[in-house]
Amino acid sequence: MINCPSCGAALPVRGLSAPYTTCSHCQSLILRQGQAVEEIGKVAVVPEDVSPVRIGTRFHVGGVDFVAAGRVRWGWSGGSWNEWLLYAADGQTRWLGEAMGMYMLTAERADVMTSPLARAFADGGELVPGQTLVVDAAEYAVSDVKQAECLGGEGDLPFSPRTGWAMTNVDFRTTGGAALSLQRDGQGASAWLGTWHELADLAPRALAEIEGWTVPEAMR
Repeated sequence: MINCPSCGAALPVRGLSAPYTTCSHCQSLILRQGQAVEEIGKVAVVPEDVSPVRIGTRFHVGGVDFVAAGRVRWGWSGGSWNEWLLYAADGQTRWLGEAMGMYMLTAERADVMTSPLARAFADGGELVPGQTLVVDAAEYAVSDVKQAECLGGEGDLPFSPRTGWAMTNVDFRTTGGAALSLQRDGQGASAWLGTWHELADLAPRALAEIEGWTVPEAMR
């Protein structure tokens, strides 16, 4: 068992070897190095929302079982969205973006950043809706560009979810429902490739109860 170095509360061991975790009791941000833990600050309480996903929600995608281990909440001028870190027992990870009842499941594709458009974006260039990028013979068109900042985080994460951390997020779509996101912050840029889903497509279990909505029996 690992305990929070600030308040002594037990920290869940979820099986993901992410360097950062947050204490749900005192909001401490904790750096883990093996069995050693160090408090390195505090994190903002993640603003309330109506997401049915929570830490511990399980998903079954492409024959693989995933568990939600962490969350980052991003805000922009028109609202906010969640990004959930999912992990599998074999070490695979995915990010599940959630906004307005739709879900974008992605994995990092570093090779996409070698394309001229992505390189220009990484160098600080601006993208606009309608610009296109070809990945694996499919054409992705820019559908949305947001200037966002981190509002808080919870659970296990591969980075520190510091409040005010700013990034540019560009979403692309194909006519067939595939998804691509390019993200850029002060540390660099990255590409995330995947697909759009409705919640039921992801075979979720252990969803959160929401006032006015009953969790379907198949998703409990």
